[in-house]
Amino acid sequence: MPLIAHSNLPSFARLKAEGEVVLSKDRANQQVIRELHIGLLNMMPDAALEATERQFFRLIGHSNQIAQFYLHPFTLPSINRGDKAAKHIAAHYLSVAEIQAQGLDALIITGAHVEQADLQKTPFYQELKSVINWSYAHVTSTLCSCLATHAVMEFNYAQPRRAMPTKCWGVFKHHIKDRRHPLMSGVNTGFNVPHSRFNEITKAQFETASIHILVDSEVGAHLCVSEDLLRIVFFQGHPEYDTISLLKEYKRDIIRFLSNSIDDYPIFPEHYLNKQHKAILNEYKTKLLAGDFTLADFPENLISDTLDNTWHDATRQIISNWIGCVYQTTHEDVKKPFMDGIDPTDPLKLK
Repeated sequence: MPLIAHSNLPSFARLKAEGEVVLSKDRANQQVIRELHIGLLNMMPDAALEATERQFFRLIGHSNQIAQFYLHPFTLPSINRGDKAAKHIAAHYLSVAEIQAQGLDALIITGAHVEQADLQKTPFYQELKSVINWSYAHVTSTLCSCLATHAVMEFNYAQPRRAMPTKCWGVFKHHIKDRRHPLMSGVNTGFNVPHSRFNEITKAQFETASIHILVDSEVGAHLCVSEDLLRIVFFQGHPEYDTISLLKEYKRDIIRFLSNSIDDYPIFPEHYLNKQHKAILNEYKTKLLAGDFTLADFPENLISDTLDNTWHDATRQIISNWIGCVYQTTHEDVKKPFMDGIDPTDPLKLK
């Protein structure tokens, strides 16, 4: 079902130009179709702010449920922004107070670029905690990505995240542990997911908190659900990423290296680039460090069209299933048992 362009947010026009179904608010008002209002708390850094909007908007728009989707982006005022991003937010984002006043059926909270393990040192710690606490009481389901997952585990389950020995980034194999949960309906039993993080919540921590692990991997638990099976959906990876997202992050890390923000030239993300890609990027590195190339010569166009995407199909199905669960829970005339024959208040029955 379509996304509704209920504001002049540029992402709506961009998605429509890409072929996505986006209706004007006037046209949407002519249709007798139920609405779902979904908030997007976007905490990503400036360079990825608008791309993250489009990634999640696109996933919601591909949901096959019978509803019109109104997406409402907002952010936390304590996150430091540059002029361009600040203007974009001022023009197109709601405030936290406005989001809470209008209410939401569901909420998505993105990750954020915070390398240090201690979340209490982040400037947005208390603001994020306040939003998460509000969501428990007022939102049917909240989907958390990466840092947001770590924050909920600390705030509500006393499980602080832990620093990893090295950055976990690349595209990794995953497998379904519980095929019976409705989020797993129609999803391949094995699929890939991109990761990009310096910290983790371990499988033991999820299990200690009685969080149910649905999808596991060689780099740890990825998709989990809270003990009531829907209130909180945890992603530890970044399944929303575009095909080129890790390549763009690799370029940003090169920029950080050149500005002395990091000590070492970035390594390649794992299981993402083929031999030809690596050869091209190694040649670029040699010429860049020799002074023969600049950032303008970064070979994105030589690589981007031949990158493989091995995660979007599974991600779209999971998001569609999530929307279906939210839809069934929020609309009285379509409500049905959350999981036939299973008591959603007793996760032990899933084991």
